[in-house]
Amino acid sequence: MPVLKGLEGLRLALRTFTRGHHSVGIVGAPFWKGQPRAGVELGPDLIRNAGLVEKLKGQGCTVKDYGNVTFEEVTNDEPINGVRRPRAVGRANEKLSNAVGRVKRDGHTCVMLGGDHSLAIGSIHGHASCRGELSVLWVDAHADINTPLTSPTGNVHGQPMSYLIHELHSKIPAIADFSWITPCVWAKDLVYIGLRDVDPGEHFILKNLNIKMFSMTDVDRLGIAKVMEQTCDYLFSKGKKPIHLSYDIDALDPSVSPATGTPVRGGLTYREGIYITEVISQTGEDIYISEIIKQVRASTSVRLSNR
Repeated sequence: MPVLKGLEGLRLALRTFTRGHHSVGIVGAPFWKGQPRAGVELGPDLIRNAGLVEKLKGQGCTVKDYGNVTFEEVTNDEPINGVRRPRAVGRANEKLSNAVGRVKRDGHTCVMLGGDHSLAIGSIHGHASCRGELSVLWVDAHADINTPLTSPTGNVHGQPMSYLIHELHSKIPAIADFSWITPCVWAKDLVYIGLRDVDPGEHFILKNLNIKMFSMTDVDRLGIAKVMEQTCDYLFSKGKKPIHLSYDIDALDPSVSPATGTPVRGGLTYREGIYITEVISQTGEDIYISEIIKQVRASTSVRLSNR
């Protein structure tokens, strides 16, 4: 496929859907054990209660809510090779992968509501199991690509991409209940937007694998429209592949979305954050929307935009 230059890629991304309606399948993943702070498991139901289904239907979508995935309680879940709660995280993601696979086989655009970002392992794996090779757009303040050997904390919410990248497969030690994971994304098919808190080991991985990324400095310098133009040019130049959008709410500035346990100042504005989704949703590609919220606290009321 030829490289799309200038505004050509953005025009392609902004074309109008030719489909008469859009079919959406919702999966909730109330899971928090990829990081140390409980509360994220409330996210799926809070978003539903804020009117997600009604708003999707109001925009012409057919919606099927598959409910929440049920996760088992795991006892004696001691760290393995520095990874915290490996059995709980591994088993939860395997169940989520199967749930996502079901939604995609039923022919829906899948919207997965988290939950902490360790769930990206299962959500991306489930998408790839049905659609093959993917392009992944990761919107986040953090790269979440530490390996168990580079992670400063051992929390899997900071590691999910490392388990999914082909080029890092040899760097992942054996971990209980992670053996079902097979790499499903090539480094060239991954783009980051919004980075501003990246660990030293992640810096090395990103540079060594030549992964495409737009930090908040790049967003400030180029503007979000140019960032999305370049993102579309880059992804479409690699061939036509399904797009997996993983959107961590901490990509937005805490002044916009304070309901996160990992706030980092200097993030995306509300309009910048919405613009990313507007462009990607109008590509006409097979899209999976993952992790649209994370770290929702019990005291937080969730409001959904009509956009």
